[in-house]
Order: sequence, then C-alpha cells, then structure tokens
Amino acid sequence: MELLKNRIREEGRVKAGNILKVDSFLNHQMDISLFNEMGKEFSRLYAGEGVNKILTLEASGIGLAVITAQHFGNCPVIFAKKTKSKNLDGDLYLAQVTSFTRGNTFDIQVAKKYLDAGDRVLIIDDFLATGAALLGMVDIVAQSGAHLVGCGIVIEKGFQEGGSLLREQGVRVESLAIIKAFEGDQVIFAE
Repeated sequence: MELLKNRIREEGRVKAGNILKVDSFLNHQMDISLFNEMGKEFSRLYAGEGVNKILTLEASGIGLAVITAQHFGNCPVIFAKKTKSKNLDGDLYLAQVTSFTRGNTFDIQVAKKYLDAGDRVLIIDDFLATGAALLGMVDIVAQSGAHLVGCGIVIEKGFQEGGSLLREQGVRVESLAIIKAFEGDQVIFAE
C-alpha cells in the first residue's frame, strides 16, 4: 500500500533494537483518513470471506480494528485485554504473549461469550515482528472453535520470524507494508 509506505518513509523513525517509531500516525496519534484507507484495503483483501468478528489486542490495534469493521458491515470488534479487571467476568479464553517492544510476558483474555464456533474472525494488528501477539490471538480463536479467516497487519517486519512462522502454520497473513531491512535510518520495503 503505497500511501502507507510513503507515510513510513516521511514520518517513521528507526530506533535501536529494530524498532520503527510511527507514533505520529499509527499507534499514538492516529490519522483517521489513513486508517479508513487501510480498513478499505483489508476489506478488499478479505472480501467474500464472511468476516463477522474482528479481533485485536489492546490498545494500539483498537482504532484500526473499529474503522476496519465499518468496511465489513459494522461487525463487532473484540479486543483481547492485557490485564484482568473487575468488569471482565465469566469464562475467559486465555493465551500468553511476550511483547517484542516491551520485553515482558503477560496473559491476554477474551470473554467466551463474545467468540464462538459460528464466528469467522479476522485479526487486525498494527505490527508483526516475532509473531507472539498474533499467535496468542490465533490460539484464542482456536480455543473458541471459531474459523480464523486471517490476519490483517499494517506493518510487518519481514526480516523477523513472525510472518514466516504464521504462514508456515497455514495462517493467511496480509500485510499492507512489509519491511525487508533497516539500513541506518532508512526503511527498505520488500517488493
């Protein structure tokens, strides 16, 4: 998606540890016009798949998931919570995730009442690096018996193992921008 790649080129900042900072338009301040275009693209990529639920992980995936849902007939968005709260009750699907950017491990959880075997789920997330967050959400979908349609990713770090790992497991992954490498402060995209 050239619109997204151009924004990454213009505003993205490469930091130590293979971190790409895109908080000016993606995961801190959100460019809603860009989100709308990305949502349209995910809708085009997964057209005809019968998506009736979108799953994401709090917090940076929520905005994009909500806008994407509008392009799938306003289907519900479920976000896996990272911490147990008093308002999360009943039976839960749980999976463990290790964050690449934060370097910690935590449980993610989704209330069982929101995901079941009749659902066709599209996972939406902002980044794919090692694949841990996505694997956790894939596990939750599997626990529910729902059908995983695929994963829609904004930025995939193609030089890390996450995308290959998921694809080798038969998960359909559609990434809007795949980074081949960082060369100094330059982002090199896969063709």
